[in-house]
Amino acid sequence: MKEYIKLDEWKIIEEGLVPSNNKISESIFSIGNGFMGQRANFEEFYSGETLQGTYVGGVYYPDKTRVGWWKNGYPEYFAKIINSTNWIGINVNVEGELLDLHNCEIEEFTRVLNMHDGLLCRTAIATLPNGKKIKLTSRRFVSLIEKDLGAIELTIVPLNFSGRIEMVP
Repeated sequence: MKEYIKLDEWKIIEEGLVPSNNKISESIFSIGNGFMGQRANFEEFYSGETLQGTYVGGVYYPDKTRVGWWKNGYPEYFAKIINSTNWIGINVNVEGELLDLHNCEIEEFTRVLNMHDGLLCRTAIATLPNGKKIKLTSRRFVSLIEKDLGAIELTIVPLNFSGRIEMVP
């Protein structure tokens, strides 16, 4: 696989959206605070390859060991982590069309995880199939102080039109 991640002292940087790398990027750019973790899924709908994931410490499924052999001292059950409620889903409609970067022409795309402040940022300039061009900016974090608090800032700016943009959680 070709290297596509850039590094600096405190940041992990992805420039350009390559759909075949998305599930890997969702792992690399994931955020967490020791209590909950969140894969770096897009906040808005995405029909390309993705693996939604919100995980909370202590939420697991005790799965019976399924190996061909068993010895004394081996666990009878394994704790399998299960997905929790997805708190990041925001549908964005641009002049009645659902924003889906998988179906857009992407002019610019950057995803940055700042390891110093724990902030996941993403920007994209995209043209939807209806010809409407937008700039998307998102910022997300999970709090180290309030262990069950996560926050999202999502901004959509119309670039070649004046019209209705709806965000629906």
